[in-house]
Amino acid sequence: MTSKKLTAGEVFPVIDLPVLDGSRRTLSKPRQGFDWMLVLVYRGKHCPICTTYLRELNAVLPDLHALGVDVVAASADSKERAIGHMADVSPQFDVAYEMTITQMQELGLYVSGPRNGIDVEAPFAEPGLFVIDETGHTQIIDISNVPFSRPSLPFIAKGIGFRRGPMKDAPVNGTYA
Repeated sequence: MTSKKLTAGEVFPVIDLPVLDGSRRTLSKPRQGFDWMLVLVYRGKHCPICTTYLRELNAVLPDLHALGVDVVAASADSKERAIGHMADVSPQFDVAYEMTITQMQELGLYVSGPRNGIDVEAPFAEPGLFVIDETGHTQIIDISNVPFSRPSLPFIAKGIGFRRGPMKDAPVNGTYA
């Protein structure tokens, strides 16, 4: 069960994680040369659907970069499991690991236990996708409780282009009160 729902338009929480290149990343902070962030939370090495989705992310990465969007994928996997998994993905984006249950809950993610997968060692986050603008506010939030319900990454890239183009001055979707 999620303990908090991250709402559209809200400032993305400060979550700092180690990445496979040996550095650390604050998930909401794009690298130099980018002003928006896409944070993709995946279930971990045990999930073959995640492997496919992360490979699809590689394919759409040039479109995202052209829009000024940096990308980081994150999971609860240990460094060793993340390294083993990424051998099958060959990511062109940063991969963060060791996300804690508290961090998962800060993002409003669904958390599953080891019995919800095969070859799972600890609780893990179900999929989540977050797009954060240059002010640190969430523009797009997609959270699922199952691995087979995820947004189309090419549509996400097109949607970001739309938000950054003709709809740049519009309020964040889902914030009407």
